[in-house]
Amino acid sequence: MKKGKKLYEGKAKIIFATNDKNLVIQYFKDDATAFNNQKKSTIEGKGVLNNRISEYILSNLNQIGIKNHLVKRLNMREQLVMLVEIIPIEFIVRNIATGSLTKRLGIEDGTTLERPLIEYCLKNDKLGDPNISREHILAFKWLDDIQLDLIDEKLKRLNDFLLGLFRGVGIKLVDFKVEFGFTHESGKNDIILADEISPDTCRLWDSITEKKLDKDRFRKDLGDLIPAYTEVAKRLGILHEQSNVSAVNVTKLSSVKKKNK
Repeated sequence: MKKGKKLYEGKAKIIFATNDKNLVIQYFKDDATAFNNQKKSTIEGKGVLNNRISEYILSNLNQIGIKNHLVKRLNMREQLVMLVEIIPIEFIVRNIATGSLTKRLGIEDGTTLERPLIEYCLKNDKLGDPNISREHILAFKWLDDIQLDLIDEKLKRLNDFLLGLFRGVGIKLVDFKVEFGFTHESGKNDIILADEISPDTCRLWDSITEKKLDKDRFRKDLGDLIPAYTEVAKRLGILHEQSNVSAVNVTKLSSVKKKNK
């Protein structure tokens, strides 16, 4: 697959064209951002870990019939993915109250929700990614009723899958955000899961200690982001347990996965 010109560069990834109009290459950067790009840094090796973790999760979603844009991982930093027209909405699922939810509504941090809460945000950094309602989505025709119901159903199934996946390795899935997009291959307008699922897009806490194993370590200046992401990868069986991972040597990690137990 021949790598072509850069089509788009976001905060954490770069999209490149290929010689197939329906496929692109997604490159994972080491850039770390928070608070709508107000806080920035470069953490060597972050992109490698996110690439590996996201590949593992997206590949396993086939088990529950959630179609996504991943075709295959090309190397330690790149994936071959389907070209999609991203819907300008971030879809958030919350199982435990924390972050912006506690600030907006005064809910005690760490409160377990009786049922998963689905929220929507408009993808617009200049506006601060504001929360929007179902009525906004329908009024401005970002999606219709059927499409939004379809995505909501996929979010519930995805949440159930991720809860079980992480619970099995001693991690609480606190919340996560994902993106969806339209494919236009063969004249169809299917909606599929896109972007990534990684510690950059999920809040993950150790089940016993509640140690944060996600990007909150960067947001809240807790440090040790690479060791935290590496811990997630090890628990998922992506890395050798004996791998000595650091920001310097993470790009040299073996690509051998453990067999699923």
